[in-house]
Amino acid sequence: MSSGRTPTTGRRRAVGRSSAGDAPNRRNTELLMLGFAVLVPILAYANVGLAMDGSLPAGMLSYGLGLGALALVAHLAVRRFAPYADPLLLPLATLLNGLGLVMIWRLDKAGKLLIKNFPAAANQLMWSGIGLAVFIGVVWLLKDHRILQRYTYISMVVALVLLAAPAFFPSRKEDFGAKIWIRIGSFSVQPGEFAKIILTVFFAGFLMVKKDALALASRKFMGLYLPRGRDLGPIVVVWLLSILILVFETDLGSSFLFFGLFVVMLYVATERTSWIVFGLVMSLGGAAVVASTESHVKTRINAWLDPMAAFAPKPPPQSSEQIGQTLMSLGSGGTVGTGLGQGRSWLIQFAAKSDFILGSFGEELGLTGLMALFMVYGLVVQRGLRTALAARDPFGKLLAVGLSSAFALQVFVVAGGVTGLIPLTGMTMPFLAQGGSSVVANWALIAILLKISDTARRPAVEPAAAIPEPAGPERYGPGSGAPDQSRGASS
Repeated sequence: MSSGRTPTTGRRRAVGRSSAGDAPNRRNTELLMLGFAVLVPILAYANVGLAMDGSLPAGMLSYGLGLGALALVAHLAVRRFAPYADPLLLPLATLLNGLGLVMIWRLDKAGKLLIKNFPAAANQLMWSGIGLAVFIGVVWLLKDHRILQRYTYISMVVALVLLAAPAFFPSRKEDFGAKIWIRIGSFSVQPGEFAKIILTVFFAGFLMVKKDALALASRKFMGLYLPRGRDLGPIVVVWLLSILILVFETDLGSSFLFFGLFVVMLYVATERTSWIVFGLVMSLGGAAVVASTESHVKTRINAWLDPMAAFAPKPPPQSSEQIGQTLMSLGSGGTVGTGLGQGRSWLIQFAAKSDFILGSFGEELGLTGLMALFMVYGLVVQRGLRTALAARDPFGKLLAVGLSSAFALQVFVVAGGVTGLIPLTGMTMPFLAQGGSSVVANWALIAILLKISDTARRPAVEPAAAIPEPAGPERYGPGSGAPDQSRGASS
């Protein structure tokens, strides 16, 4: 006799279930913040026109529509290819890029810069569009950031080629001795801006494999655990590389950025404070040696030590007025600034739109405006570090930390040089300053951070629920070869 129950036809297959459909992806929040990020530069654009001409600028509508269209296309790409990415990184970058375009246009409109500082707003808008196109390409083509780990040592070779290439091209007189550009006719590119991203990929892949060996300590000295001698190799190589960059290309900013980036990532990977101490000692020692032998670096250090020397009755040779003019520009801005379009920052002349654009903002927006800008930069770094904390793989953690640190170090180097905290380095303020290479590279950096955050915030697939096996005759289906228990029951 059978038991009267319908036998099962085999074991049921359990299917994994994802909660991705129920988790918020915050894309609507990003769209709302993007509207605010586009509105602020449009209002700033109108403010400049009213202050300088007493009327709204003629290109205000086209500028607003162009910036809004670029931001919307970028948002749609993120919504499609990185739906769980951080919702603030894209609006923050758009806000900085838009404000930089407004200030460059304002300085163009002043018409009192050097003739060689051609009107640059249209050119910068074009490069911003190219940067957003690169951003969309990275978000679309980079399916998973962990793919970059396969190219660890290829990244090292590419980065070294990019860093060394400018040394083989002649520098112009207006470059003041720095060989950081590759110029072919009217086209120029600054490969160091892209090298910082590629080097970060190499550092992340290298340290993920070697972090355990680098974390070992041989002895303790003055409260610090000293690394083993054979483990000092990587940091010595990077230190020598940064010194070579400084000597052959007289690029103080890139040298500091790359070496500082490696030391920060090394500390994060090993959690050894001794690496920070070694890094500081080696960087200061190298800078002191080069400053005593390289005339270009020596000039910048002298200008930092005495920024007003150029205004003396008998100024020393090779003195620079720029730092002194920038400090006076910041001082005239005071707490709330002179107002957009009402400053005289064009007196800085050379590099007023690029290296010293922060001085222009400081004069017209004041200390309050500068603090707001630094807060926006700080939020970009904070969201990047938050992405690193949320990343589920060690390579993603190190890569996010490295990209965020490179961004933060560049902001610190530029702001420190403009305000007189450290010697001037000649680097550009991310997104704000004039420079095609800088804006394109920084949009690529934001795109990689968004892909890492998308992977980190994406809901994990829930494990398949195990279905318990029925006890008794229901466990076997017909034809399964199981013993016929009903025969024994009927007998």
